[in-house]
Amino acid sequence: DTRLSGYVLEAALQSGLNAAGVDVRLLGPLPTPAIAHMTRAFHADAGIVISASHNPYFDNGIKFFSGAGKKLSNELQDAISQQLEQPIVIDQPDQLGKSFRVDDAVGRYIEFCKSTFPYHLNLRGLKIVIDCANGAGYVAAPAVLRELGASVIAIHNTPDGRNINEGCGSTHPESLQQAVLEQQADLGIALDGDADRVVMVDHLGNLVDGDAILYILATKRRKPAQGVIGTLMSNMGLELALQAQNITFLRAKVGDRYVMADLEANGWLLGGEPSGHILCLDKSTTGDAIIAGLQVLAAMVEQGKSLHELVSGFDVLPQTLVNVRLKQVADPFADLVLAAAFASAEQALKGKGRLLIRKSGTEPMIRVMVEGKDAAEVAQMAQELADLVRQQLGG
Repeated sequence: DTRLSGYVLEAALQSGLNAAGVDVRLLGPLPTPAIAHMTRAFHADAGIVISASHNPYFDNGIKFFSGAGKKLSNELQDAISQQLEQPIVIDQPDQLGKSFRVDDAVGRYIEFCKSTFPYHLNLRGLKIVIDCANGAGYVAAPAVLRELGASVIAIHNTPDGRNINEGCGSTHPESLQQAVLEQQADLGIALDGDADRVVMVDHLGNLVDGDAILYILATKRRKPAQGVIGTLMSNMGLELALQAQNITFLRAKVGDRYVMADLEANGWLLGGEPSGHILCLDKSTTGDAIIAGLQVLAAMVEQGKSLHELVSGFDVLPQTLVNVRLKQVADPFADLVLAAAFASAEQALKGKGRLLIRKSGTEPMIRVMVEGKDAAEVAQMAQELADLVRQQLGG
């Protein structure tokens, strides 16, 4: 993506792969799902993304895609990690790999995104604000919308290597909500740093998160979904709304790889997370913010309804999430005081809500989520449990 450190990591990866006899195609800053597509388009053996997604600029990481454009299994990732402990072997001089710069990578991806939008439809007459999070989608996302006919206002589309996700994007949609109201736009779309997550804003400034997007894609397209995979974080309101439409809803562990695994196990095509990581397997092999947003726009145009109208029928239960950052990673359930408090809270919520305590997969953080019918009680319980976690684990 657009982080400063990405260029350093790119050079190191390129050098190491070439030394191992591997040919490399360099794409430059590009959304994570674009690499999944380009891996298949070039019939490559693998794709590598340098990104820390929605994290601050000083974080960075590496993601792998298989030749089929899908994320690697946990088993294969563990096998790669074990190989890192082995001695490094440089190939013979006549067997070294080569590197090539792909100059039209963004254009190829833009055309791929447009191909997922029905050819007989267009976005003429729609005024859209797009928040690019100063990230990898800052070129492709506005271009896709404009080429489909929309009037586009792009914000947070001037990355400098340090401002990715900073007070903007899907994790901070407040400025998008304000821009939609100020510009009197029909809707807003917010990406995250590597453009694999999307949230939206209706013309009234209301946030439409991943759960609401799943509801629209499951119920408002020509062919309703057979089943939907959410996660443990998905709002109970989504489950109830889909049940009312006779659509099966199942929960996976938090993380798109687990959503993907359950989709494949059930033979379904639609799943995702409240954060906006949406899997439309009939359109893409991985979560793609631009493509998921286009499917919502297609439903709007086809039905002649606003985003606000498409969400009608989906009532969100009050939910409070409190993140507790720790000095070091710890298991909250190993603490007897916390374990007892969690058990007591679950008993109090039984039959009318949910409690979810989990460790972040990317940061030293404990996430405390409480869901129920009474917003005040939910907020109070979440804060009290978060304070106790902070007290017991050194937050």
